[in-house]
Amino acid sequence: MTGETTVRTAGRIHGRSAQRAAVRALLDELPARGGHLVVTGEPGLGRTTLLDWAARAYRSGPVLRLAPGPGATATSGELLGSLRTVTSTAPLLVCVDDAHLWDARARAALAGPAQRLRPAGRTGVLLSVAGHRALDAEFARLPLVRLDPLTPPAAADLLDDLTDGTVAPAVRDLLVAEAEGNPALLHALLRRLSPAELRGHLPLSGPAADSTVLAEVAGAASAGDDEGAGDLLLTVAAAVRASHGPDADVGLVLDAVRRLRPASRPAPLPEPLPGQLALTGGRLRFHSELVRRTVHATAAPDRRRDAHRALADALEQGDGAGPLPVLLHRSWSAAGPAPAPRLADRLASAADDATVTAPYGLRATAYTRAAELTADAATRAARYTAAAEQALLAGRPERARPLLAAARDGAAPAAVRGRAELVRGLTELGDGPVGDAHQTLLLAASLLAPDAPAAAETAALAAADAAWAAGDLRTCLDALAPGPPGDGGPGPNGPAVHRDTAPHPARTLAAVVREHRIGMRALLEGRLDRASAPLGQVVERGRTDDGPERLLRSAAAALLLGDVDAARRGGARALAAARQLGSDTLVPRALEYLAYAELRAGRHPQARAHAEEGLRTALRAGQRNTAAHHRAVLALAASIEEDPDAVARHVAAALATARRHGLAQVTTLAEWATARADLGRGRPHAAADRLGLLVLPGPGRGHFAVWRLAVPCFVEAAVLAGRHEDTRAVLADFADWAAFGADPQAAAQLARCHALLAPPDRADALYRRALARHDEAGGDFERARTALLHGKWLRRRRRPGEARGLLGTALAGFDRCGAGVWAAQARGELRALGALSDAADTGTLTRLTPQQLRIARHVAEGATNREVALTLAVSTRTVDYHLRKVFAALGVRSRLELARLVEQAEQAEPVEKTGARP
Repeated sequence: MTGETTVRTAGRIHGRSAQRAAVRALLDELPARGGHLVVTGEPGLGRTTLLDWAARAYRSGPVLRLAPGPGATATSGELLGSLRTVTSTAPLLVCVDDAHLWDARARAALAGPAQRLRPAGRTGVLLSVAGHRALDAEFARLPLVRLDPLTPPAAADLLDDLTDGTVAPAVRDLLVAEAEGNPALLHALLRRLSPAELRGHLPLSGPAADSTVLAEVAGAASAGDDEGAGDLLLTVAAAVRASHGPDADVGLVLDAVRRLRPASRPAPLPEPLPGQLALTGGRLRFHSELVRRTVHATAAPDRRRDAHRALADALEQGDGAGPLPVLLHRSWSAAGPAPAPRLADRLASAADDATVTAPYGLRATAYTRAAELTADAATRAARYTAAAEQALLAGRPERARPLLAAARDGAAPAAVRGRAELVRGLTELGDGPVGDAHQTLLLAASLLAPDAPAAAETAALAAADAAWAAGDLRTCLDALAPGPPGDGGPGPNGPAVHRDTAPHPARTLAAVVREHRIGMRALLEGRLDRASAPLGQVVERGRTDDGPERLLRSAAAALLLGDVDAARRGGARALAAARQLGSDTLVPRALEYLAYAELRAGRHPQARAHAEEGLRTALRAGQRNTAAHHRAVLALAASIEEDPDAVARHVAAALATARRHGLAQVTTLAEWATARADLGRGRPHAAADRLGLLVLPGPGRGHFAVWRLAVPCFVEAAVLAGRHEDTRAVLADFADWAAFGADPQAAAQLARCHALLAPPDRADALYRRALARHDEAGGDFERARTALLHGKWLRRRRRPGEARGLLGTALAGFDRCGAGVWAAQARGELRALGALSDAADTGTLTRLTPQQLRIARHVAEGATNREVALTLAVSTRTVDYHLRKVFAALGVRSRLELARLVEQAEQAEPVEKTGARP
């Protein structure tokens, strides 16, 4: 490769908001007290960049930058000498890069109490330590921030920042995949390519991340201390390539090492292990994936092939090894790049065999290797396509895209090209404009229809999913029309693109897809009588099925029918199945259905728990669209709580993706969350204005399947804002929706809406009818809202006895589901009745959870958030989150108020302390 490209510095730090927040907390607390923070990560992840940012961001005093010299170990004397040069008495920030290279006395001094370093003034210590080796004991108890590899979207944003978006899409996908989230490696890859190669005008002249560029980034971290350590490192690195995870069995590795050195005496694992390795539960792994790749790539080719041959021999002699690892090691032990048709066929056959236990990622590796060894262009394209499909299921869309590019071949049959377009469309559906995904999926359906009708059904239903996400009802119905474009009708057989299991389950998946498609179309056309049977069959299959995709369809069908219990059951089983198969693509989708089912059931804390995990897994899998759905759920869950900042944060993040990718459903949910937060905080005019745009007829109305869910909030806000007339335009529609039966809460909500609008002689009966229907449907939050409105109505009509009971019921319901902002309304009404004193409202600790109580007591004693986190073995963000909950629950605004309240409460009303402290 030619080194003609000059790479400029990125304009901003990408994908490090959580780490910068942790550093910012240290900087903010430094003027009041000292502190420590350790930043760790493998080479190239940006430890030095983060320290540079901290040094620039600190404004309260001087900054001392320390780093060991090249190839040297810094000493405690050098540390103390540097500290003496700082004469200012202002709070000092000490930034120590590569602190693991300092001697033991210096490390102990850096990790000790900050005032010992500099008795004359407050000191904050920000340390950078290597993540490719175990953490030094001196730093093990300090607060830690870990730099993980960037997510694929964040890496792509960094690449665009570095190149002003001029890189060709196919090259961009390849670089993101090869960099594996390492910013320094991405920089190095860019420098190695010429401008013509970056723009796609010339083909790349070799592997993007070869031994030279990997060694440049990893530096000395990949070097072994001696020949024995080198053999061990190479064997582990080779074994992990064909392992089911990031580690390898220690017995297998030792057997292979003995085969590599047959003349030497068998040796156990060296003591100590090379610093690059860790041993846990009989498994060996590298601390750093970059170092593992570098060890493998920089080994002599003959030695590397010998390691793979030794591993293949050891696996064949062992028990329980599947065929894929053996075949992969055999293929990597072959000399030269020449095609090997028989080996390629065996690899592809084993990857395609559903009876072989192997995760999606390993199947993707096997298909890729089979394609590399295949001479026939059409067969090679089919195998690259299969590899892309498995990579997508493994949650690696950044790997799937380059494989799809490699699969492009004009000689491939239409069915192969159709499968490639299907995988491409599904990749775009998870992370891209859904309008583009819709068109790609329609193309896939037309290509697949003649020879693979079942796969065409899958493509057409996925196209409908894309139109649904975009909020385009007409296009959604077109995609759900009988038979995909070019097909005479759905066929009973044909390979499904996503193969969970063997051919029989594939036929089952085809039947599920067909039933879902028929039922979904009937439902959108308003024909419930024709929708119930096929959708009901999809739900019923979920009771006995075990394929994650079929279970996901079952959960989706249950949500369409309003059967939230079946949706939760199907989503939970899909989640378990996806985790068992190692599908990082299906896990966030299963969590999405679970989160929506919990929301529909009114269980906001459970919805939040699923959405928090779903957000993390979606971002790791490069699924920004799925992540946006989870952020919308988090916004809706937060809209009933005490923290308006959380609502705004989740809404802003959800809308940032929704507007770029055309996600109308996410946009509607996010806007609804903002409006519900306004309504809960006593701002009905703002809520009515925002909700009116979503629910009132007109071109700006919200998503066709979501806006009706927001109608009860709009009616309440409009009545409180004096806009009664606006409600009549939507209540008739909502009555039809309630009669439809797809929302278990709708009938009770409709009665509540009528009560809000009814004259005084009818309102009481309508409220009671609503409460009775809530008792049938369940759901604490919606029932508590009705009880609150009824209680308010009764209080204003001077019926305090009845009002008190209902308001107390509402308060208990809101407390039970964590609806703090609405609970505050109920307490305000009870105070107005004289049924709740201010002291009882804010002076008790009994409303805190055990974790909140622990944190409140530590903070009341003067501990910082970081000290609390260290004491309780949790993250600082966790402490921040719970402390905000404590402030809201107790009605305090400062740490001083909290300390006084805790002291008063524990003196006046002792709280059970068993287990309250660690």
